[in-house]
Parts: sequence; C-alpha cells; structure tokens
Amino acid sequence: MYSYSNFFKHLPNRFSRCFTHPAPYSLLSNVSLTQHKPTNYSTPTSIFTPSASTHSINSPYLSVRILCQRHALDMFSEALLCFGAYSASVDKEEEECQSSDETYIDSIFPEGEDVNACISQAADSIRLKQIPTYEVKMGEHYDWMKKTQESFQAVEVTEGLWIVPEWQTPPDVQATNIILNPRLAFGTGEHPTTKLCLLLLQGLIKGGELLLDYGTGSGILAIAAIKFGAASSVAVDIDPQAITSARHNAALNNIGTEVFKLHLVPDQTCPSSMNERGDGVPEDERSNQMGLISEIDKCDVVIANILLNPLLDLADQIVSYAKPGATVAVSGILSEQIPYIIERYSQFLEGISVSEMDDWACVRGTRKTNLTDW
Repeated sequence: MYSYSNFFKHLPNRFSRCFTHPAPYSLLSNVSLTQHKPTNYSTPTSIFTPSASTHSINSPYLSVRILCQRHALDMFSEALLCFGAYSASVDKEEEECQSSDETYIDSIFPEGEDVNACISQAADSIRLKQIPTYEVKMGEHYDWMKKTQESFQAVEVTEGLWIVPEWQTPPDVQATNIILNPRLAFGTGEHPTTKLCLLLLQGLIKGGELLLDYGTGSGILAIAAIKFGAASSVAVDIDPQAITSARHNAALNNIGTEVFKLHLVPDQTCPSSMNERGDGVPEDERSNQMGLISEIDKCDVVIANILLNPLLDLADQIVSYAKPGATVAVSGILSEQIPYIIERYSQFLEGISVSEMDDWACVRGTRKTNLTDW
C-alpha cells in the first residue's frame, strides 16, 4: 500500500459494495465496498485483509499491470475490485510524468483467479470499447496484515472526530473516537465519501433517531450515528464478512446489540447463498427482505454510501425505509454523476442538497410526505 506518492484502493470481495448491472436486488447485490475512488488524495480508500479461513497471512498472489485510458481510470479501478481484484493502485508520480492518454493500474488478484475474465467483465461493466492490455506476474507472498496496519492510520475527519484503528492509541482521547478494524469490509474513514457521510451525520443527528445504514461495510456510519446520539442503528449488508466486521467494530466501541442491529440480507442473484456460504453469521442477524422492512420502515435517517448503479437501481427500496419527512442521503458517487442521482431521487425527495469533497459527492433530501408506501 502507498501512503505518500501513491494511492491504494481495496475492496473486501466481489460481493460487498460494487454494483455494475441492474438486477432484482433485495437490498445489496453483487458487491459491498467499497465506496472507493482514487485520485485526489494519498491515503488508502479502504483496507483489505483476507480472512484466515481462505488465505494465510502470507499468501501467494497475482500481480497484474493494466494499461488503462486515463478518462476511465477511476471507474475501471472500481470495476476491477467488483470483479475479483484485491486491490488497484496508481503511482501518482509516474502518472503525472506520462504524457499519453493511458496510464498503468497495478492490481493484485488471488492466486488462481481468472484475470482475463475479471478484466473483461470490468471493462464491459463500464462500457469500455476495448479491453485493456495487461501483464500478469506471480508474487510469492504478500503480508496482508502488515500492509493493512501500515496503511490504515488514525484519521481526523474534522476537529473532535477521529477514526482510529484498533491497534493504535487515539491521538485525542477527549474527541469522539470511532475505533475500527475494517478486516474484510469497506470503511476506514479515509475516503471522501465516507467523510462526507460522517460530517452529514454529525450535523444531522440531534438525539433519539433511528438510522438505517444501507450497505454497512465496516459499520462505520451506523457506529458513528450512535456516538452522535442516535437511539439505534440498523446496519445491513449482503456480505457476511461485512456483518462480522461491523459486529466486531461495534464491540470495540462498547456499543451493544440493544441499540446496534445487524442484518445479513440475501443476494437475489444467488438466492441460496445465505444457506450455503457457511459464513458463521448468527440466525438472528439473517433477514429476508420483508422481515427487514417490517422492522425498519420508520427510520428517521437512511444513508447509503455505495455506488452509482445500485443507487439508481435501488432508489425506491432505499427511500422506502425512510418515514415521511425523514432524511435520505446517498453517496459513493463522483461529482459528475450528481445529475443522475438528482433526476432519479427527485420523485421521492424534496429539498435536495449536495455536498462535495475531492470530486466526490453526497446527495441528501427529505422524503416527500405524499408518497404512497410500497
């Protein structure tokens, strides 16, 4: 990972945060991270640490160098993570020195991954006209845990609000400190969209609210809401690793299950997945869609920090969890994608406003009172 001249992007796995094709999703489908886009900052967008059950701490990997058009750099890097890459990085100094319209993405894949299929699917998902050229090399070992701990440092989101890794001492013990170990899930507080969501919640939560974190990843937003004064948070994801990570992080912050509800929801693209994954998620944290709706249909705040396509495809579902007059906030989008979000959500929300940071955006609005429940 790179902490100075490079940026580094990570995603837990291909079923966590990214969404690339419309499909009959339940809540989240195809991939959870991972809101993660490189360019205007030097710290990692999120951290990936393989689970002990599937990868050793030092495990062999495939190192893949991909020649990509500059205009597609961000979206293609994101798409790679959605389709199987562990990471995608760009050396910013090298990029700035190049004069062509192409630059290199250095990516890491698990040993045995079908790299050609991943790159082809990633290119197709963002409608690239040509599949980028690439070269593959075998790496002997990669110390994931060491790289994670080297790259994830305490982040001061704003004065008095810190995101602190589990293995570090909070720089300011008097501040609001959110303690995290992201494990396999997206959300370390370093990415602009996560910061935008945290700043929104800090100003929005007055005390006593019920919040839904739609695609929770590491649980950072749901945990932050409790720390800001919300009465309770409901955190949902389709990725069992995200549920495990969020549960662990809630415990690190002394947040109990009475105010922090976790739900693993089914991926309708793989209906039997919840029964076959062997993910170790307790039965009381598994939900079918209808059961989830009945529990959280009166949320004061609904926040979804995912990606453009699922935000568009699932807009009616996201808004349906908010009560009339509640705040709905969506993020994980580039500033240039704001018009698509506003067009899609304006039928559900009023008083829409936008906040931006480093070419990333968060769009918020109030659920209209005259909507028919569905």
